[in-house]
Amino acid sequence: MRTQLDGWAVSDDDACDAAALVLSELVTNAVVHTASRRIICELCADPEKLRIAVRDEGCGSGMPRPVHRGTDEEHGRGLLLVDAVSSAWGVHDAGPGIGRTVWAELRRTSSPTTTATAYA
Repeated sequence: MRTQLDGWAVSDDDACDAAALVLSELVTNAVVHTASRRIICELCADPEKLRIAVRDEGCGSGMPRPVHRGTDEEHGRGLLLVDAVSSAWGVHDAGPGIGRTVWAELRRTSSPTTTATAYA
């Protein structure tokens, strides 16, 4: 991901770190909370924002939402982190077996001259 962000002239280390955190949390949630055989990651950049989206097969129970946990709990803070570092985030649910996309947007501090998309 860092190579792609560098290619888009995202040189701000804080923005790259936030993008890596968001991607990690969204992929982890897709792996842990769904029975998906396939997960697709999408990174998009335009002059104002980075957009990170993770699509699974929509096999999880319930919609993803941030949950406040007790101080002794080791898990369950991923979407709270995504919410804290993102300018916006949300969920698009196309239905069971069809797919669910959880996305987040991060404001850019340096801007590319074109819009670009990368898939993994």
